[in-house]
Amino acid sequence: MALGYRTRKWLSLLILVVGLPLYIGAVWGIMGAMERPPIWVELLVYIGLGFLWALPFKFIFRGVGREDPDRKDDAGK
Repeated sequence: MALGYRTRKWLSLLILVVGLPLYIGAVWGIMGAMERPPIWVELLVYIGLGFLWALPFKFIFRGVGREDPDRKDDAGK
């Protein structure tokens, strides 16, 4: 199913405003519940999980920062 530009834009905003803070809270809670690993291991886990969250949403974020390709430009009249 191909998502339109506006749909991807709203989904990306929703993911960044709602989903990302929930993900950060979940990771923070899980890491806090575990026995504290050495600082370098903890840093590697946070860096790895920081990249991992965006992989499933890669197709939604792609091209959202660009201009709407379906927008009708009135300058061509």
